[in-house]
Amino acid sequence: MKKLIFLIFLGSLFSCGDEVQPKPNAYLSLDYPDAEYSTYLDENCPYSFEKNSIATVAPSRAGNECWVNIEYRDLKGTIFITYQPVRNNLDSLLTDAQKLPLQHTIKADAIEGSVYTNDFHNTYGMFYQVEGNAASQAQFYLTDSTRHFLTGSVYFEVQPNFDSILPAAAYLKEDIKHLMETVEWKDGMQD
Repeated sequence: MKKLIFLIFLGSLFSCGDEVQPKPNAYLSLDYPDAEYSTYLDENCPYSFEKNSIATVAPSRAGNECWVNIEYRDLKGTIFITYQPVRNNLDSLLTDAQKLPLQHTIKADAIEGSVYTNDFHNTYGMFYQVEGNAASQAQFYLTDSTRHFLTGSVYFEVQPNFDSILPAAAYLKEDIKHLMETVEWKDGMQD
């Protein structure tokens, strides 16, 4: 019996010739298609912009005709667009738009604001990039300072976990920047 136990022990030492090696870290592979843009234009609204072809535009549930949701079903994210006419209320519109990113400071690790200016399209505003487990990862506003005011913010349909949504958030931030660069106001039209 001792010989049998010794042979089993000896066999187990030599039978496993490969050393145990730790496995390398795995990385989540998320491939998003290259963005292809087309113009979104609603004849009843005083603005247009270019949107990514993987997104669909739906009317906002808020009921305002010129408020739209740009939905990215595969990314489980939405860019919410709101429009307001400027009627001697530019200061209050700016104050509200600038307060919105600050509502995320409790969960955000950082909020970076970038001034946006496009003299060619007469659009001026701010782009806010939010880092951390905040509900919204990016927000912006655009205005011509006299007649039009457009805001947007991105939200995901999942509980905020910055590490998990980082690739999708980065993809949507690029789409928001493209949207901002392509906003055009319709002359002679005000909501």
